[in-house]
Amino acid sequence: MDKKKATKAETPQTTAQSLGSVVKSCRDIMRKDKGLNGDLDRLPMLTWIMILKFLDDMERLREQEASLSNERFRPVIAAPYRWRDWAAKPDGIAGPELIAFINQEKAVRADGKEGPGLFAYLRILESPEGRGRQEVVANVFRGVSNRMESGYLLRDVLNKVHAIHFDSSEEIHTLSRLYESMLREMRDAAGDSGEFYTPRPVVQFMVEVMNPQLGETVLDPACGTGGFLVESFMHMSKQCKTTKDRQTLHTKSIFGKEAKPLPYLLCEMNLLLHGMEAPQIDYENSLAVKVTEIGDRDRVDVILTNPPFGGEEESSIKGGFPQDMQTAETVLLFLQLIMRMLRRPKGTTSGGRAAVVVPNGLLSAGSVAMRIRRELLAQFNLHTIVRLPQNVFAPYTDVATNILLFDRNGPTRTIQYCQVSLPTGTTLSKTRPLDVSALSPFAKLIKQRKTSAHSWIINVSELGDDVDLDIKNPTTSLDTILPANELIDQLESTIVGQERNLRTLSNNVRSVLNTLENVPHALLGDITFESDDRIGTEYTPYIRLVGVTNVAGITTPKTPIGKDPTKYKRVRLGDLVYNPMRINVGSVGVSLSEDQTGITSPDYVVFTCKPEVLPEYVYHFLRSEAGQNEIARKTRGSVRFRLYYDRLATVAIPLPSVTTQEDIVRLCRTNIDVIEGFRASAGAAENCLSAILREVFLRPQ
Repeated sequence: MDKKKATKAETPQTTAQSLGSVVKSCRDIMRKDKGLNGDLDRLPMLTWIMILKFLDDMERLREQEASLSNERFRPVIAAPYRWRDWAAKPDGIAGPELIAFINQEKAVRADGKEGPGLFAYLRILESPEGRGRQEVVANVFRGVSNRMESGYLLRDVLNKVHAIHFDSSEEIHTLSRLYESMLREMRDAAGDSGEFYTPRPVVQFMVEVMNPQLGETVLDPACGTGGFLVESFMHMSKQCKTTKDRQTLHTKSIFGKEAKPLPYLLCEMNLLLHGMEAPQIDYENSLAVKVTEIGDRDRVDVILTNPPFGGEEESSIKGGFPQDMQTAETVLLFLQLIMRMLRRPKGTTSGGRAAVVVPNGLLSAGSVAMRIRRELLAQFNLHTIVRLPQNVFAPYTDVATNILLFDRNGPTRTIQYCQVSLPTGTTLSKTRPLDVSALSPFAKLIKQRKTSAHSWIINVSELGDDVDLDIKNPTTSLDTILPANELIDQLESTIVGQERNLRTLSNNVRSVLNTLENVPHALLGDITFESDDRIGTEYTPYIRLVGVTNVAGITTPKTPIGKDPTKYKRVRLGDLVYNPMRINVGSVGVSLSEDQTGITSPDYVVFTCKPEVLPEYVYHFLRSEAGQNEIARKTRGSVRFRLYYDRLATVAIPLPSVTTQEDIVRLCRTNIDVIEGFRASAGAAENCLSAILREVFLRPQ
């Protein structure tokens, strides 16, 4: 017992802060390698490295379990190709030998013998049953390559990743959240090619209304990085009660297909990090089939997807579709495929169901789009169309979008429309994305099939020959606020959250204050250092520009980028940024997520914290009364105030333990949540008053 406790103590749980620091360090190391060009190279590289570490940690656990139950253990990856054999030792294989071992068909392995190189070995893995973890690994590594040129830098990355403990469920959960933020950054780096990301509120809403049940099969035929599959897996995980249930979930429930190597790799890692043992994702183009030959064994219960818009398929792909339905437009081909992939109704069993994101033009376009709509209404039940707000996918596309909800229990008699509206004056952007609260009221409306100021029902018999489905809200004049009863539900939810935050705040604040006696002080220059890393030739128009304000901290500036963007400074996760001319009024920010990384003006100061101090702790100090007093003492200038890093470095700051710093940061976050909660409650109450007065005084006579 004592030995187990000691072992556990040797492997401390990695905090979100330190895990973020590991990933940041890896990416900083990769920036030095000449073979990598931007985050579109670095994130895939980091992903396949983490997959190998993840698999080895899982293999160790399975090996221990097999030993305890006296069962034979069959490893997915055999020695000397396991992580522990070649990557785990800090002074292990490095330099040209490491690059050769990974890249070449034949190489000298870590055991000193000659054999297949690492990738060559991984790409031919097979399992006895023909569909297990070996095939997952083989498929992943058929689509990736090692682009790092320096085996010494790669060794540094391996040593950093080795500090991540994938045998800790809490650590995997922390890393999965961090990984999601990296996927958002991938979308930003990809620019126009970033087709493989759907905003999480949209994903959560679609999974909620589809409500996949354990025992059903769920498919995303254009799964990208796996957002719909991850959310479906988590939704169905809550239904598991037995070992058999979990086996059904892991092996017979979640399926995906992805044609591009990068999102395929990211999807596999995303599912692994969220707990799926052997993701069943096919590396192929879903459209490369003859849709007329799809049989019952190919069909599924639930399809959730956001197929790519605006793409064009080659003639060989179009040839697999009926002659009068052939088109180069990818989304039209996907919709036909989805319709044919849904399970047919049988006896008392209902047919399969789907939730699909489509561009607005599909609702009214002629030719093939019109013929598809006719088939959809005649043979399927298109019961709901959810009209999403403009710019849901901004700034990557401003195409208006809808969610089609239909099942194979047609024909369609009536269609319910749900118009997702935003508060007056609100627009969506990269820094102000759609919130799940804007969608959640409609889940109940759809289930109950109710009408409201934002929901209306039409009879299909009223449609013309062109079956134009682009129908506007007939109550447009009242389209600015939700009904009073729905707003009351939102207000009650806000109040419950407020009560929870207030209890947390009151329970923790006294214990933190008691730890602040006799706290030493340190100069900022001793615990931070200035970062003057210019973007240089790696600049592309897709790199995020960040600024700081005295209200929002790090934000997206309205001013355009300067004439020479190569001089702009990098802002990485954990960096602090401030305007030296306005820090005396609180114009300072801290990068806490990948959405707050990028480049900033060369006139701004960027600095980084050493391990003994948390960046967010320093941020709250600089924004506090004590910090502002110190800044005022150090500021120079009679007309224009300014404070550069050399003077900021002489400011003294209280330096409690990192644990106490984390407690203080947590308290600050909770307090901010409380403040935002009061604002939200006030806004919700005002909306309730408007709705009540509207429904009292504008009732039909």
